Amino acid sequence: MKNTIILLLCFFGIMNSYAQSFTVQGIVKDFHDKTPLKGATIKIGSQTTTSDLKGFFKFNSVKKGNYTLEANHTDCDQFIENIAIDENKSVEILLEHHAQDIETVVIHGNHKNTGSLVMKTLSKDQIAQNSTENLGNLLTQISGVGTLKTGNNIAKPIIHGLYGSRVAIINNGVKLAEQEWGVEHAPNIDVNNFEHIDVIKGASALKYGSDAVGGVIVLEPSILPKKDTLQGAINLSGISNGQGLATDIKLSKTWENGWGIRANGGYKKLGDLSAPDYNLQNTGLESSSFSFGVQNISFKQGISFDYYGTNQEIGILRSSHISSAEDFAAALSQQEPLFQRDFTYDIDNPKQDVQHHIAKISAFKRFENLGKISATYSFQYNHRKEFDIRRGEDLSKIPSLDLELITNDFNVNHLFEREKYSIESGVNASYQNNYSSPLTETRRLVPNYDRYAAGVYSVFKYKISPQLNAEAGARYDYTFFDIDKYYNLSDWNQLYATQFPQFEVRVNQNRILTNPKLTYQNFSYNAGLEFRPSDNFNLKFNYARIGRTPNIAELAADGLHHSAAIIEKGNLAIENERGSQFNLVAEVKLPVLSGLDITVNPYYFDTKNFINQVPSGYQNTQFGAFVIYQYEQIDAKMYGLDVDLNLKITPELSLISQGSYVHGQDETNDVPLILMLPTNFRNSLQYKSSGKSNFFVNVNNTTFLKQNRFPRYDISVQLFDNQGEAYEQPVDISTPPNGYTLWNAKAGVNLSKNLSTIFTVDNILNTKYRDYLNRLRYFSDEMGRNFTLTFNYKF
Repeated sequence: MKNTIILLLCFFGIMNSYAQSFTVQGIVKDFHDKTPLKGATIKIGSQTTTSDLKGFFKFNSVKKGNYTLEANHTDCDQFIENIAIDENKSVEILLEHHAQDIETVVIHGNHKNTGSLVMKTLSKDQIAQNSTENLGNLLTQISGVGTLKTGNNIAKPIIHGLYGSRVAIINNGVKLAEQEWGVEHAPNIDVNNFEHIDVIKGASALKYGSDAVGGVIVLEPSILPKKDTLQGAINLSGISNGQGLATDIKLSKTWENGWGIRANGGYKKLGDLSAPDYNLQNTGLESSSFSFGVQNISFKQGISFDYYGTNQEIGILRSSHISSAEDFAAALSQQEPLFQRDFTYDIDNPKQDVQHHIAKISAFKRFENLGKISATYSFQYNHRKEFDIRRGEDLSKIPSLDLELITNDFNVNHLFEREKYSIESGVNASYQNNYSSPLTETRRLVPNYDRYAAGVYSVFKYKISPQLNAEAGARYDYTFFDIDKYYNLSDWNQLYATQFPQFEVRVNQNRILTNPKLTYQNFSYNAGLEFRPSDNFNLKFNYARIGRTPNIAELAADGLHHSAAIIEKGNLAIENERGSQFNLVAEVKLPVLSGLDITVNPYYFDTKNFINQVPSGYQNTQFGAFVIYQYEQIDAKMYGLDVDLNLKITPELSLISQGSYVHGQDETNDVPLILMLPTNFRNSLQYKSSGKSNFFVNVNNTTFLKQNRFPRYDISVQLFDNQGEAYEQPVDISTPPNGYTLWNAKAGVNLSKNLSTIFTVDNILNTKYRDYLNRLRYFSDEMGRNFTLTFNYKF
C-alpha cells in the first residue's frame, strides 16, 4: 500500500510537470522594413532553435518560470528581453538588420544598402598599414582617386579629375568647412581616428549636398561595443625621410547599458624631406590631433557628443617663393632648387599654421511605424595663418594671410523603410562667418563675408524584384552671400561698375568699398538602377543632374595666395555650374584559380558654366614674382574609366591591379582641361597567411604615364640684357614632366597576442621624378626613398 501511494504521487507529479509546460513561438523581423529574417538563433533557458525562411520559430515545451529570451543574427544587434512563461506565448522579435552590401567591392559590414551609388572603401587594416600618411595620399589606393599636391605634406583628394569644393569630406557626419577652396589647403584630418573610409564617386550622393560634383569622402569611427570593457591601442612609427616620429593613442571605455567614452590623440614631427639628389629646404611638418566622444546608444534611441581638433604647422618649399623675374625664369630652367641647406627640423617662412575644431551633438529615435529620425548640430572653427618671406624681423612674425572661419550647421534626417522600399528625407541649414584679419598689412586674399545656406532632399529606393532595384532623389539648395570687400577703384570701374552699381558703398581715394549680396539657387536630381541577376554579376547605372554654387574664392579672390605661391583673381559675375553626369559599374566574379573579381566603371560628365582656374599672366610684387591665376567659366566635358582586378592565385596569394584614365576637354576654347589626372596603373602582389601570426607581405608597382593632353598657358617675363635693355623671355609652365614608375613594399606580422609591427619601403629604387599634379614641380623633384617602421600595441 505504501509503495502504491508513492507511485501515484510520482505519477501525478510528472503529469503536473507536463501540465506546467507551455509553447513559445514567434517571428523574427527586421526592425526597419519588417521583412522576416531567416537563420536567426533564438535561445530561451537551455533550449535553442533557429528561425526558418519566414522568420518563424517555435519551442514546444517550456516550463513555467522567468527566462531571458535572446536572439542573434548576422550583422544585427543582439536582442535580449526578460520574459515570464505562465501560458502559451506568441512573440515578435524585431532586430536591427544591416542588409548585405550591394556594392562593387566588399565594404564595411555595417553599411546599409548603397543602391546605385558607386562606392569604394578603405578598410581598418588598410588605414592601420598606412597610419603615418595624410588623407590625400592614403586615398590614392582607390582607382580613380588622385591628389593635387603642394609638396608632399599638403595633398588634396581628386576624384575623377575634380577636387576642392567639388569633393565633400564628411567627418563622422559633419561636412568639413575649412577654406577648402584653396589648392594647397589640405584636409584637417587624422586618419587614425577612423575605422573605415568610404569614397562615393560622382554626384549622386545628394544627401551630402549638390556641390559634391566629384564625389564624397565619408570617414566613420569604430562602433563601440555594448559591453563592460576597456580597450586601447598605441601606435609608434619611425620615418626615415624627414627623420620623423609619429605616435597615436586610442582609448575607449564602454558599459552594457549603452554608455561609452572614447579618446584619441596623435602627434607627428618631420624635418626637411629629401629628394634623391638633395634636401628639400623648409619642408618639415609638426602636427597634433585630439578627439573625444561620449555617447549613450541603445537600439531604439541614442545621443552622442563628439569633438575633433587638429593643429598643423607645415613648411613650404623655400625655392617656390622667388624674389625676382630673373630668379623665377632660372628656377624653372635648372635641375636643382635655388635654395638648399643641411637637414634641420626648423620650419621657417613660408609656412602654414592651421587649426581646426569640430564640436557636434547628435541624437536619434526609432519609431516602429514611423521610422528613424535623427538630428545633428555641429560647430566648426577654422583658423588659417600663412607666413611669407618678408623684409624685417617684425614683419616675418606677422602672417600674410590670417583667416578665421566659423560654421554652424543643423541637420534633421528621416529614414522610413519597408520590405519593398525606403524613403530618406532631410533638411539642413548652415551659417558661416569668415573674418580676414587686416593686421597682416597685405591685401586680403578673400574678404569678410557671411554665408547663409539651406537645403532639402529626399531619396526614394524601390525593390522591383529580387534582382532589380531602382532609386530616385532630388535636392533643392539656397545660398546667400553677404560680402564686404575693397577693390582698387580702377579695377572696379573696369570690371564691375556697369554690372553691379548697387554694390557700391563708398570711395576712399583710389579704393572703393563694396557690399556684394549674391543669391544662388540649385535644383539637383538623380536616378539609378541596380541589376544583380546572380551573386557573380552586378550592374549599376546612375544619372545625376546637378548644380553647384561658386565658392568665395571663385567669386572674390583678389591678391597673393602666399603658400600657394600664386596670385588669384576671382569674378563676381560667375554663375552656377550646371551639369549632367553618368556612371556605370559592372562587377563580375569568375571561377579562375581561387577566384577572380573584375570591376569596370566608365563615367561621363558634361558641364555648362564649369568654373576653371588657369594661368593668365605674371606679376612682380613686394613679396616676389608670381604667376597670376584667373577664374573663368567654360563649357566642359569629362569622361573616363576605372578598372579593378583582384585575382586570388591561392587563398593566401593575391594579385591586385587597378587602372584609371580621365579625359577632360574645355569645349569653349577647344583645348584640354588643365591639371587632369594622368593615366595610371597600380599592381600589387600580396601574400597573407591565415594563421594567428597574421603575416603579410605586399610588393606593388605604381606607374603614371606622361600627360600628353594639356593646355598651353605659358607666360612671358621681362628680363634685362647686359646693356640694360629689356626683353621678353617666354617661360614654359604648361608642359607636364615625364611619366614615372615607383616600386614599394610592405610587410607585417603579429609579434604576440597584443603586439604587431609593419615595415614599409616607399620608392625602393630612389627614383628621381616630378609629378604633374604637384604645384611645386617647377622647383624640385619629388621625395626620395622612405622607410617606415610601425609598432602597434593593443589592450
